[in-house]
Amino acid sequence: MLDRWSLKVISPPLQWVARKLDALGVTANQVTISGFIIGLLVIPALALEYYLLAAVIIMFNRLCDGIDGAIARESESTDAGGFLDIVLDFIFYSAVVFGFALAQPAENALVAALLLFSFMGTGSSFLAFAIMAERRAIKSMTYPNKGFYYLGGLAEGTETIVLLLCCCLFPQYFLNIALFFSAICWLTTCTRVVGGYYSLQLDRSSRKGS
Repeated sequence: MLDRWSLKVISPPLQWVARKLDALGVTANQVTISGFIIGLLVIPALALEYYLLAAVIIMFNRLCDGIDGAIARESESTDAGGFLDIVLDFIFYSAVVFGFALAQPAENALVAALLLFSFMGTGSSFLAFAIMAERRAIKSMTYPNKGFYYLGGLAEGTETIVLLLCCCLFPQYFLNIALFFSAICWLTTCTRVVGGYYSLQLDRSSRKGS
């Protein structure tokens, strides 16, 4: 929901950094992989309850995620790079939740599992629609620079980052934050399933009529 506004704010500085790195010969895939490898350090950081360190790692990973896309647009976007980016993003988000489960297994594990369950709903609806949109050459007018159809909702990247950082800054409220975000994720999933289904049906009907 907030991505369309947050992207407008962060895109100019990210493009500036991307141009500098591109001039140095740094590739988008190098940034993607580096950000992911360092991002996985969030698991031991959370397991050891170094929450502020975990927050820094999350911010670094998300910064790399913004820079790699900006570099790709400066040079040349590839399907392989886009595939790598989205797969590693989903693994990273799950890694953060897994880290919280390790931090306090008795208290956090069940709710962490619920949050991962919720991520499956948002992730599958997001990717499934992107596949169908690609087949039908449906383009997103809201996020035209994305390498695939970026289906929005209440729980987008910005909301996910904010909620995960809140969990790091206020770990004593992890259960409440995770339950709240799980509800948002399932609301997003329901709207995407219904909206995506009818959008594809409408597109099918319009193609038949033309």
